[in-house]
Amino acid sequence: MFDAPAPSLMFRSLAAASALTLLSSCADAPAQKAASAPQPPVSQPASSPVATSAQSAQAPMVMPAVSFSAWRDAFRREALSSGIDPNTFDRAFAGITPDPSVISADRSQPEFTRPVWEYLEGAISPYRVRKGQALMIEHAATLDAIEQRFGVDREPLVAIWGMESSFGQFMGDKSVIRSLATLAYEGRRPAFAHAQLLAALQILQHGDIQPARMLGSWAGAMGQTQFIPTTYNSHAVDFDGDGRRNIWSSSADALASAAHYLQASGWRKGQPAALQVQLPQGFDYAQADADIRRPVAQWQALGVQTGTQAASLSGESASLLLPAGYRGPAFLVLDNFRAILKYNNSSSYALAVSLLGERFDGRGELTASWPRDERPLSRSERVELQESLTAAGYSPGAPDGIIGANTRKAIRGYQQRLGWPADGYPNLELLMQLREGR
Repeated sequence: MFDAPAPSLMFRSLAAASALTLLSSCADAPAQKAASAPQPPVSQPASSPVATSAQSAQAPMVMPAVSFSAWRDAFRREALSSGIDPNTFDRAFAGITPDPSVISADRSQPEFTRPVWEYLEGAISPYRVRKGQALMIEHAATLDAIEQRFGVDREPLVAIWGMESSFGQFMGDKSVIRSLATLAYEGRRPAFAHAQLLAALQILQHGDIQPARMLGSWAGAMGQTQFIPTTYNSHAVDFDGDGRRNIWSSSADALASAAHYLQASGWRKGQPAALQVQLPQGFDYAQADADIRRPVAQWQALGVQTGTQAASLSGESASLLLPAGYRGPAFLVLDNFRAILKYNNSSSYALAVSLLGERFDGRGELTASWPRDERPLSRSERVELQESLTAAGYSPGAPDGIIGANTRKAIRGYQQRLGWPADGYPNLELLMQLREGR
């Protein structure tokens, strides 16, 4: 969506945390687990626009020279010096060995991605809509109390619940301690994993969960709302009053914890996250930039048609989002969209949460069509695009296959040179033009 370097969190002030991300901050596809906020589980292909490929590029697996037991002993001394009880550490690490599947997942770089419309169709499936509607009725009293305490609307909250774990059905089955210990030991990007591993030990020491039940994704995301340990420690709450913050088996705790996170991220109750809009002919598509924020009334003055939902939002700050370029649907995204991005720094994810929440109320149907005749560029094609833009005199940044803010700015400049709509959207036609040296 917007762009800048790297995942959820989305990774802005969480730059260090973005260590585990393969995609751009505010990139189009959800990241693998932001450094401080939750993300969609890898166990749900329908919820992730990243399609696995037998040809996924992987870095060679070279393990550190130091043995795992030597690393563990050094880490034990560090943990104990930070206040972890020896018994807590020894119980947590009993039988723990490196997990090769975690290293493989951390280093894989999928070659192909799904188009945003396919991602949204999977995320907003009829089953997920019906299930969410039923759960909103079932948990109405809890959601009433959460809204009153945290000021976060139930619809996007339940949508996040559905996106993160399919309403608690898929939370990951890997030992969080083993996954994080593997990531901290193998040494490619240890700082994030070290911090999360210490935080996980603090959770165990607090008594909220036992080591055998602290399960999650390969990247250490846990529970029904897929919190990483540091986010858990700062935002998890005991909402059902049993004395434990249990985001694994207590839906009340999980939902309230997510609400607490959104509240801290600036959620504004009663306001939409995104508005479907129509753009006038001759519109300057270069305005679709996350860094350009205007009051809704100013967008309207530029000819952007917002519909009746924007009647009370004229003074609210909004940016224009074109998730599939100028040929696809257009949205004005507001503060609540940015709050969702802090949960998972992906515009596709934030848009899915927004639309899914609206679908619970019978809204959220798109009025514009997607450019289904286009396919997204593969990772190697995105790298080629960046290299070609550099050769053409633009500055897209490092050729890493991540379409971030700098790459989109470079694309806009090249599109303007060609006399094309400067929407900053990478596609095959653009790459072909670069290949021809125009």
